[in-house]
Parts: sequence; C-alpha cells; structure tokens
Amino acid sequence: MNEERKITEALKTVYDPELKKSIVELQMVRNILVSDGHAKITIALTTLRCPLKEQIVESVKEAVRTVQGISSVDVELTAMSKDELDRLFPRHPLLGIEKVKHFIAVASGKGGVGKTTIAVNLAMALGQEGFQVGLLDADVYGPSIPVMTGISERPDVENEMIVPLQKFGLKIMSIGFMLDESQPVIWRGPLVSNVIRQFLDTVMWGKLDYLVVDLPPGTGDPSITIAQSLRDASIVVVTTPQNVAIADVKKAISMFRKMNTRILGIVENMSYFECSHAEEKIEIFGTGGGEKLSHEVDVPFLGAIPIDIELRKGGDRGVPLMVEAPGSETVKVLREIAGKVISHARAVAR
Repeated sequence: MNEERKITEALKTVYDPELKKSIVELQMVRNILVSDGHAKITIALTTLRCPLKEQIVESVKEAVRTVQGISSVDVELTAMSKDELDRLFPRHPLLGIEKVKHFIAVASGKGGVGKTTIAVNLAMALGQEGFQVGLLDADVYGPSIPVMTGISERPDVENEMIVPLQKFGLKIMSIGFMLDESQPVIWRGPLVSNVIRQFLDTVMWGKLDYLVVDLPPGTGDPSITIAQSLRDASIVVVTTPQNVAIADVKKAISMFRKMNTRILGIVENMSYFECSHAEEKIEIFGTGGGEKLSHEVDVPFLGAIPIDIELRKGGDRGVPLMVEAPGSETVKVLREIAGKVISHARAVAR
C-alpha cells in the first residue's frame, strides 16, 4: 500500500499533453498493482485513439521507475466513459468541436459551382501547410465528399462518440458514410439541423487547427444551423463568373451578414479554360464576375480557379488534385487561397 501511495505521488508529475493537467488530477489513474517490484498501472484516456498516447505511456513509466523498490512497469490503457467525459468537459455546448481553433465554412448561392471541390482541396492545402485539419460534409441532401475522397468505410463509435475517418491527413465526416450510395436523404428542415448539430457535437474531432465545413448550396436550414452553432465561423463563398450564379451568391452573402457571420472572401471557380490550341484564355462562363461582386459587396476576392480537367478527374477518382498534381497551376492558386485563409485566421485570433 505504501508503494502504491508513492506511485500516485510520482504520477502527479505526469501531465496530459493536451489538457495541461496532471493525470492524477484528471482522475485518469485507475488501478495501481504492485507485486515483487513489478508495477501494473491502468490509465484511462479521453480516447484510445489519442495521438499522444505513447507519449503518456512513456511519461508514466519514467515517473513510476523513480519510486524506490519498483524495477519494472506495465501500463494498460482504457477509455473514459461518456459520463466521465461529460464531467471533464462540462461547459462546452458542442463537445465534439471543443478543441477546434478555426471554422471555415465553404458556401455557395447555387449548386453546380464546384463548392465541394473547393472545400476538399482547401482542406488539403491547409493540411499540407502543417495544420491539423478536419473536413465536415454538411451537404446532407447531396453528400459528395465520400466520392471525392474515395472513402467507402463506415465510421466507428466509441463512448457514444463518432470517430471520423482519416485520409490524406484529414479527419473526415459525412452522412454519406452512413448511407448506401443510392439511398436518398428525404428529411425535413428540423431533422437536417439536428443531424448537423450532431456532427458538431458527437463526432470526435479532437484537437484541430481548422475544421472546413462543406455547406449545401443556397440559404436553407443547414447553412442557418452552421451560422447559429458556429458564431466564430468564417465563410468562403464560391461562385462562377456568370450572372445567374452571382445573383444567388449575393443572397447567400446577405443571409450570412444578417446572422453576423464573417465573410472571409469570394472564390471564382471555372473562371477560364486554357486550351493548348489557343494562346488566350477561353472565358466560357463570362469574365470577372467574382471580382466585380467582391467590390460590390465589399468582400475580399481570394482567387480565380480555372476549368481544370485534372481537377474534375481527381474528384471522380477520389484523389484530390492537391495529391494528384501538386505542381499544377491550379494547385498553386489553391495554395494562395489557403494562405489568405491562414492570414485571416491569424488576424481574427489577435
């Protein structure tokens, strides 16, 4: 018993790297058994998928080895229960996003402008800058991220929390992971809003620098739910150059402004096409619509992305262009847009 008390004292020097508190104070130490100089310690983590669990195990072993009479140490890991997690994080209304620093929602006034393509590749670009990034498919009616990332698995559940799937260095969640490919989503507004809040609350996003949220087109319930739930979110609006798209984008910007949600900037997709048989850019959908709109509504213009066949092929194959063709001109533009997002996030954080 005396050895167990000494071990407990020694473990007070071991801190959870993310929570910045002693594992004893956090009540993570469950069992301490000592027999013939051998100590067996059970530690309960917030999740068994904790990326720093090996670091915690080594710190526990080092601390216990300092106790006189202990010659060897085994550490067994388990996970906290939901009730324990609720006591540990009691104040945050949406537990899943408790450790997310910045929220970037990608929106559009109408469908077919390539919003999801921008969301996926923007998340990839941020990840390639060394940030921890999540990607949430909030386009409940038409989830495209499973196809664009080539993911067909279903997520696991741990302590009533959904564990996001991981690929390309991103944590990814979509309602499409839970449905058959041909199964339509026939839900009314309140149910859709509840599902999106669940993705914010019960998905184990963990510690992220950015959570990129792919919104459905238009100004319906999903966009309103995100604006209400993520008061500090910043919106990237995607448009194409033609007037019909610009008109709908104006409505989306107006809606977000009425809800006091920051508009980070406008991206013009399908801006032009470069043909090997022509010297000049071919502006299939008109010219300068996105940049002109940015001046009209006083919103920064983030960049113009060309019609890129490889961008489309990558989406169909489930391999984003950021992976497929990292040296392409389109990727260069996407990286520049990501740089502006990063600068905006730093300015907001000051």
